Amino acid sequence: MSITNNKKAFHDYFVEEQYEAGIALEGWEVKAIRAGRVQIKEAYVVVKDGEIWLLGMHITPLSEASTHVHPDPTRTRKLLLHEREIAKLIGKVERAGYTLVPVDLHYTRGRVKAQIGLAKGKKLHDKRASEQERDWKREKERVMKDRQR
Repeated sequence: MSITNNKKAFHDYFVEEQYEAGIALEGWEVKAIRAGRVQIKEAYVVVKDGEIWLLGMHITPLSEASTHVHPDPTRTRKLLLHEREIAKLIGKVERAGYTLVPVDLHYTRGRVKAQIGLAKGKKLHDKRASEQERDWKREKERVMKDRQR
């Protein structure tokens, strides 16, 4: 079940591979995510000291958050992956010029997971071509629908 999507990722990048990663969250963050108060549009993924971190994901704290907890909405969160997956991702990011982008957040067996994509950046002409292709598909569907009537 999807929580939120990052449509901007597919607009700005060619996403080639996707990986599912767990996220190290605090209790108030899980409650806020379940309430739908999360946004990953400006988020990005970095590799630091052999670990993978999610930066810029904004979780708006609930007003009922505990009094002794001082929530930081945009804190850096650690992504949880298997060692071999981390090694593979680090190799591709450092050597092959790939970028890691968060694609969506979803639930898997009641746990919050992040789908991260191994991506290459699009140039301006690539974005225009993608937009033209999308418009053409939309127009083609419209014409086919009209013909069936």
